[in-house]
Amino acid sequence: MPLNAFMNTFAGNPLNRASDKRKDDAWIAERFASDESLAFVMWNGKPFVEKSSDGGLQIAYLPTKMADGLSGGPERLLFMGLWKDTAIFAVDMEGPADPADGPLQGLGKFEDMRGLAARLPAGDAAILGTAKGMFEWRRKHRHCAACGQPSEVAEGGWKRQCPACQAEHFPRTDPVVIMLAVHKDRCMLGRQELWPKGMFSALAGFLEPGETIEEACARELNEEAGLSTASVAYHSTQPWPFPNSLMIGLIAQVDDDNAAPDQTELSEVRWFTKEEARDLLAGRIPNTFAPGGMAIAHQLIKAWAESAD
Repeated sequence: MPLNAFMNTFAGNPLNRASDKRKDDAWIAERFASDESLAFVMWNGKPFVEKSSDGGLQIAYLPTKMADGLSGGPERLLFMGLWKDTAIFAVDMEGPADPADGPLQGLGKFEDMRGLAARLPAGDAAILGTAKGMFEWRRKHRHCAACGQPSEVAEGGWKRQCPACQAEHFPRTDPVVIMLAVHKDRCMLGRQELWPKGMFSALAGFLEPGETIEEACARELNEEAGLSTASVAYHSTQPWPFPNSLMIGLIAQVDDDNAAPDQTELSEVRWFTKEEARDLLAGRIPNTFAPGGMAIAHQLIKAWAESAD
């Protein structure tokens, strides 16, 4: 049963992570060698998928014996958890040659995660998002941050340990506040010059050390749009594997509507009534649009626009 009635894309991983088993190297090895265990592959951050029975797409699972040859060793393997009694592993592949044209030919295809996630079953998107975030972290943390020596994978791939100084390194998740600013009967959205022309979205920013979620929300709204925050309400969170963020969705009541873009993070701000916000989400405002349904920003706008007055 989900812990929250609302679930964003990449949330709701259906696997039992079995984190208590990760330190048992013998158990991990036994499950990986089992004919019943399965694995999936990611190549340069792209998941390997196949057509489902309903014509959509789904994770293309392989026997772990095949995955063993693809991985080349534990550095490229990740124990994902259990689906009922079946152990699930992930394999990280890199390089210029598409494995779908080689050892995986005829079994599926690799697709970009951003374009793929909304077309997958929710559970599959969450599983792949977890693997992508983990592999991104492991790829960027191959050396010990304490002494600089090469580190090694441990605990099913969920930890790196330095054999030189014994320092332990664990996956990093970067918390990000993303908030819809609301004043009376209007909400404010902003845009950055780097975004596609006409796109407006909720404001967002990373939490800083020693800062609460509410304080980060207030700081970002003040820095980027010159607004003062009166209160903050939680909506939902979203794991965002690009590369390793946790988006914390908020609705922020602000003191006034005197917003001004800082011209650094934001180039423009615009206020929308609930009717206008609904039109925005439905694509009924010419040359202006919001992020798609996969993004938590879309869900924040939708939740406010559809709420009772």
